[in-house]
Amino acid sequence: MHMTLIPQIGYLLCMLGLTVFGLHRYWQVFLFYRSQSQNVPHPRKFEFLPRVTVQLPMYNERYVAERVIRAACAIDYPRHLLEIQVLDDSTDESADICRSICETLEAEGHPVRYIHRTVRTGFKAGALADGLALARGEFIAIFDADFIPQPDMLRNVIHHFTNPDVGCVQTRWGHLNRRHSWLTRCQAVFLDGHFVIEHTARNRTGRFMNFNGTGGIWRKKAIEEAGGWQHDTLTEDMDLSYRAQALGWKMVFLPEIVSPAELPPEIVSFKQQQHRWTKGSVQTALKVLPGILRGNLPMRVKVESFFHLASGIVYPLAVLLSILIFPAFLLTSQNLLDVHSIFGQWALMGLFGLLTFSAGTFYVVAQRELGENIIVGILMVPLLMAVGMGISLANAVAVLEGLFGHQSEFIRTPKYGVSGAESGQAWKRRASAFKHRTTWLPAAELALGFYLLACIAAALYLDRDVSCVPFMFIFMTGYFYVGGSSIYAWWLSRRQIREAAALQNADLAVV
Repeated sequence: MHMTLIPQIGYLLCMLGLTVFGLHRYWQVFLFYRSQSQNVPHPRKFEFLPRVTVQLPMYNERYVAERVIRAACAIDYPRHLLEIQVLDDSTDESADICRSICETLEAEGHPVRYIHRTVRTGFKAGALADGLALARGEFIAIFDADFIPQPDMLRNVIHHFTNPDVGCVQTRWGHLNRRHSWLTRCQAVFLDGHFVIEHTARNRTGRFMNFNGTGGIWRKKAIEEAGGWQHDTLTEDMDLSYRAQALGWKMVFLPEIVSPAELPPEIVSFKQQQHRWTKGSVQTALKVLPGILRGNLPMRVKVESFFHLASGIVYPLAVLLSILIFPAFLLTSQNLLDVHSIFGQWALMGLFGLLTFSAGTFYVVAQRELGENIIVGILMVPLLMAVGMGISLANAVAVLEGLFGHQSEFIRTPKYGVSGAESGQAWKRRASAFKHRTTWLPAAELALGFYLLACIAAALYLDRDVSCVPFMFIFMTGYFYVGGSSIYAWWLSRRQIREAAALQNADLAVV
């Protein structure tokens, strides 16, 4: 094989894999529109409301603990049928904050119970399992610390469990700080696509969907029959969802019921969250997908489960694509983007059809359904592509770690307690609470950015395949943004820590 063919073959294989998953997104949009008329049947109501346990898992949540606990206590549900568990694994002053708030609210008559673990066995899954063993409720509502449970959430959702086959009901996530920055806007669009398009398409057409770990209610019996909360993956919620549905339990998605939450306001927290979700989905795929593919399930369920659980493979392919895109065109005797060449035709269809229209259609449709400005949504597509490419290296590492069994702890997403207009500088003032770890990834992301910059310069200088330049520019921008923002967030955290230490030393000197 001639050496110049290697980049071209590698590029084609990456493009083929990405095209398959890109076409799947078109299919999800089609399923979404086809299933829009298939609304969730209006449930009959319980004659007597059942007992519900609300679980609030926490770990060092000093900035949001009081907010979520008070919101849970404000839920409109009969007090004698409600139990609130604050499942706190905190190792800092957050434990004292949570304990004090719970004692105050309990004295006011709220059914809140503080449960503190000194050893984080199983991380969040372990906390939920320990709480479940003590729960008196027939149904378990779960809210992460960055969520704000709405007062009418239980009354709007609980009656769907009058259907004895329903094991879980998931609500749609809202975004408290959606307009804080372009980063949070991008995150909001990414999540809106997942909830509005993916969840609706899967749930309304009888395919498996996943519980998102928060903002939903489980039937306790369904959790127990499915084997309970297990912590051998980083996405215990997805794992439990698939195990329960494989046993015949149904899930219900309610897009009209919104559970507001805080989006990570800086890039490191966002990357940590994406890394955990991506690695966890790979671990879950290795754990449950073989059984689903062998099981007595409809083919549509098996196919969708594969695309859902194996979707992380797009990240290594995207990284390789960004590396090979220019060499594949440069190391050839002809202009490969010549539409008269077979390679050129595939390249054009792949680049424009996959990287632009697939992602654009998926996310713009979601924004349209939510009543957001369509023009803004269309203009954001290049930005979404850039951010998606920028985090692809970190997520590719997550995929490889999941595939090869690399064990890592559950790194929870820092919560800064920001929302709305006040979120602009709040997270920066609170950065000292979170020590971001230094890794090689930001340097590698910047290196990829400089590599693509060199490719752009070469393409323009040699006047070769300049049609690639817009895509290489988007990829380059993403790597520079994510790598540079990661270094800035690390520097800001270290500066805030030094300033806090200096202030503390000054106070001690005065004393």
